[in-house]
Parts: sequence; C-alpha cells; structure tokens
Amino acid sequence: MANMVEDSQDDRLSKLPDDVLLNIVERLGIVDVARTTVLSRRWKQIPAILSKVVILAGSFEPKHEDWSKLTPDDIVRANTTVLEATRSILERRAGSLYPIHLLRMQFYLGDESILIGQTVANAIATQKVDSAEFTILTKVRKKCTKNELLIYGKQFMSFFDSCPNAFGGLARLTLENLRLGESGFPKIFSICKQLEFLSLYECDMGIKSLLEVEHPQLSELVIVCGRFERVDLKWAPKLTKLKFNVFRCRDDPFCLGYVPLLQTVSIINVAFTWHKMLKLSELLDKAAISNLSLDFKSEKIWVKPEGRRQLLPVFHKLSILNLINIAEECDLTWTMFLLDGAPSLKELHILVRNHLCEMVTGKRRELPVVCKEKDKGLEWEPSTSDFKHHNLAGLSIYGRFHAVDKLVRFARNVVEAAVNLEDIRLYKSPVCVRCKYMLQEWTFEETSWLRYEFSKEIPSHVRIHFPSLGQVF
Repeated sequence: MANMVEDSQDDRLSKLPDDVLLNIVERLGIVDVARTTVLSRRWKQIPAILSKVVILAGSFEPKHEDWSKLTPDDIVRANTTVLEATRSILERRAGSLYPIHLLRMQFYLGDESILIGQTVANAIATQKVDSAEFTILTKVRKKCTKNELLIYGKQFMSFFDSCPNAFGGLARLTLENLRLGESGFPKIFSICKQLEFLSLYECDMGIKSLLEVEHPQLSELVIVCGRFERVDLKWAPKLTKLKFNVFRCRDDPFCLGYVPLLQTVSIINVAFTWHKMLKLSELLDKAAISNLSLDFKSEKIWVKPEGRRQLLPVFHKLSILNLINIAEECDLTWTMFLLDGAPSLKELHILVRNHLCEMVTGKRRELPVVCKEKDKGLEWEPSTSDFKHHNLAGLSIYGRFHAVDKLVRFARNVVEAAVNLEDIRLYKSPVCVRCKYMLQEWTFEETSWLRYEFSKEIPSHVRIHFPSLGQVF
C-alpha cells in the first residue's frame, strides 16, 4: 500500500469513494487504522469519518495464549496506549459532520481510566455518537480475594463519580470483580439512563446482598457468579434477555417483577447439596418466554419436574428449548415434562456429555457439598397416558454418544409424543478451548453404527441426519 501511494497517479485506493474506502478501513484493527493515516493527505482524514471506533486494550497487549501471564507493566502500557489512541482518534474528529455509529472501548481500571472516560465524555457531548460501550477490566481477572474485590469496587466508583457524562451516554457496560457499597448499583442505574446491556462478572454488594433492578431502557442483563442472594427485577419494561451463569444462593436466584417483553432466559449452574431444585413455574412467574436454555455443567439436575397445569402459564409461548451438559449417567425421562408443558415448542436441542473441563473432578468429588446422585428427585408422570405434541419440528441431539441406549430411548419417547416430527439431527459434542483437540466430524463407521442403533427403536418415516457441528445453540 505504501508503495502505491508513493506515486499518486497509481494510488487507486485513494481514488475510491468515501463509503467504499470507509468500508475497507473499518475492517482493520485500530492499530492498522492508525498506520493508514501516514499514507497520504486523504488517508490522514480517515479517523474523522470513521463510523465505528473500536479501541481494545487487548489489541495492545503482548500475545500470550494465557492472559494471566500479563505483567503489571504490560497492563499499564496497554492502558496508556488505549488513552493515546482514544485521544488521537476522537480529538481529531472535532467538528466532524460524520456520526459515530459505534464507539466501543475496552480498558483496565487504573490511573488512565479517568482520562479515557473524560475524552469519551467530550466526544459524546460534542459529536453524534449513536452507541457507546465500555468494557472495564481489572488487573486480576480470576479468583480475586475479598480485599481485591473491595479495592476494585472503590476504584470503580471513584472513576464513575469522575466521569458521569461518559457513563450517562453508554448503551452497553461490562464490569468485573467489583464489590460495591449499598449505593453503588442504584447510582449506576440512575446515571446510566441510556443503558441497554449490562454484564456483571463477580460483582456484588457483599455476601448475600440483594440487587434491585429498575431501569427504563435495559434490554439485556447478564449475571455471572457474584454473591447476590437474589436479583430482584422489579421494573425493566424493555428487558428481553436474561442470563444467569452460576449462582451460590440456596433459593431462587432471581425474582421477576414487571418484565413484559422478556423472551429469552438462560440459566447455567453447578448444583451442590445446598441448592434447592428450582420450580420453573415459580421462578419465571408467568413471564411467557419463547427461548429457554438450561445448562447443568454435567452435574446434578437442578430443575424439578412439574405438571402441565403449572407450566402452561410460563411455557405456552416457548418455541426453543436448549438442555445443555446433562451428565451421561442421568436418565433422560424427566426431560419430557418440559415437552408436556410447552405445547408451542418447535425446536428441542439436547447436549448429553460428561464435560471434564467443567464438571467437578478428582478429589473434589469427595467433598460433602458435591452431589453424588446427579438425577435424584426427577420422578415424573405425563399429564395424560396418551400425551401428544403437535408442534415440535426439530430434535437435535449433541454428545459423544457413550450412553447411546439412553439417547435412543429418549429419541423414541420424543418421536412417540411428537406426532409431526420427521427429522432427528445428531451432532458430535462441541468443544471448548481445553478440549479443542477432539475430532468434531463424523466418520463413516460412527454414522453407520448410530444409524443402526437408532433404527432399532425409531420408526422408518423419521429421518436421521449427521450434519457438521456448525454454530451450537
């Protein structure tokens, strides 16, 4: 590119229309965008017309496979570079007539945070910014001590109080490892009036604290870990998605108040002996969702089977159901209560595996809090002896198929109930970063064996497919 620009007559890229040139540049990382500004006088104006400004601390960190290998100096350098890039890009846009459709910032909580926040606040005040996003990282990312949580919480609130205009303009906010005071979250909800997305990882107000959510714009809430006793969604009229990933409380992890638009709920948890089995009819409380995902982390099943009458108020609109990481030793008969209670269900996805990367293993399995019987308390009887389902169109089974007999019986039960089901799709188990070495494509021997096993119980009019994994859930 530099060679091309040396001869202005041959600089074909610079002759492209603004919208085409912009489309090309916005596919680059922020480091490469900055490099393009030295190519020519026209390229120097690129930052002033960018519609997407994405500045991530990760772009300036040394390339380690394990982020925990980053040193304090690495983090300071990355944050300093984020500040310099933010100033360079945003201050160069002063007076620009081009709006910023997306301003996405990722940086570490530290001395540079306030200056980054003030620069963003000035851009929001003086330019048209359609959507602004902060992802705020802490120097220790995993397994923070109680003292570290408190220190990060105080640092964040100091930063927050210094840049209310920046936070007031945010549409998305991702936080981690913060233990705030009682006024912390109410202040965040009060100042961040434009907030549409909020993600909290290991954030709380202390052990067994209560988080009350009242916000007019919030449409998606993600809670990961943390020590909340309960999250009370008192008033969130635009909330459509709710995700809970690992909760430590003994009772229901959340309470639904006024959430008329709630459509998608995802709950992920490892059940220990102190957890009660959740009744979905009580937990969802007539929310009438359309998409539900339950992830059991290959440990004890933590939902309690219920009758059709109890489930209909919350499941009468349910169309997609994902049952994820059911341990291979679990009987699958209990899953039918969900089919019985969801007459509008169209797609059922089930992943059966012992995922060693996530489940409790080794000596930890001997701890008294670890459940030894993973399918205890799952007794269920159908609402009628001739229970039929008329809307289920797709059944997808994911796994390593070690417990093939159980999966065949499960598929047979579903086919007998779902009178219009014609296709079953069998997928190999998806992999995570740790087990990515495992083969994900079917071999001819595997498909022949599974087709034979399923054909012994499944009627011939039901077709068995073996697609590539593709996107999971």
